[in-house]
Amino acid sequence: MAESLFDTSAMEKPRILILGGTTEARELASRLAGDTRYNTVISLAGRTADPRPQPVEARVGGFGGAEGLADFLIAEKVALVVDATHPFAARISHNAAAAAMAAHVRLLALRRPEWQAQAGDNWTDVGSVAEAVTALGEMPRRVFLAIGRQEAFHFEAAPQHIYVIRSVDPVTPPLKLPDATAILATGPFAETDEIDLLKAHRIDAIVAKNSGGAATYGKIAAARKLGITVIMVERRKPADVPSVSDCNAALQRIDHWLSPA
Repeated sequence: MAESLFDTSAMEKPRILILGGTTEARELASRLAGDTRYNTVISLAGRTADPRPQPVEARVGGFGGAEGLADFLIAEKVALVVDATHPFAARISHNAAAAAMAAHVRLLALRRPEWQAQAGDNWTDVGSVAEAVTALGEMPRRVFLAIGRQEAFHFEAAPQHIYVIRSVDPVTPPLKLPDATAILATGPFAETDEIDLLKAHRIDAIVAKNSGGAATYGKIAAARKLGITVIMVERRKPADVPSVSDCNAALQRIDHWLSPA
C-alpha cells in the first residue's frame, strides 16, 4: 500500500490539497504552512526540471486524469482542493472540477485577474497560440515569444520571422526554425530589464498569454513604452467553480469552510 502524503499524526485536521505551480500557490502554501489547524500538501505537475523548494510537503507528477484525482481525494480524505494552477492549465482545472464533484470534495479556484489593456497599449487579442501565428502576418518580423515552451512548436508554421524564445526549460524537441534564439530564465522580470532585452533584439512584436500577475507584466509595460505590438492570447472560459483572486481571499474562504471556529 502506498504511503500517505499527509501527516497521519494529525488525522483530525482538515486536509487541503493545493494544485500548484504558480506564485500564488506558493504564497498560499507558505501562509498555510504555519497554520496548525490544517494539514496541507502542494501538488506540482512536474513539467519544470528543477522546481523551487516548497514550504509544505510536495507531491510531484500527474494523478491519471479526473478519475485518478478523485481516487486520490477519497483515499487521502481531502477536505478541500485549491486549484492554484496556471491560468492556461485548462486540462488540470477541468479535471479538478470533475474530480471534486465525483469525490464530494469542496473546490476553490485561486485565479489571478487578467491584465487589462491601458492607454498606449497596442494589443491584438487572439483566442489561441495557433491564432497568434496567423496574427503575426506574412511579412517577416522580429518576434519575442513569451508563452512558455509547451506550445512554441506552433510557430514552425511561420519560419519567415526571427524569434527570441524565453522559457524556464529548453523547448524540446528543438524548433525547426531558421532563426531562433533561446533564452532560459525564470521570473519575475523587471520592466527596465525587459526594455533592455526588447531593444537589444530589436523586437517589433511580442506574443504573450494573458496570464495576469506582476511577475511577468514587465514585458507588457515595456512594450507600451517602446510602442511594440503585443499579440495577446486570451484565456479560455474557466470552469464554473467558486473562485477568489488573491491569497487573502482564499484564506478567508478556507477559514469559513474548514475552521472549527
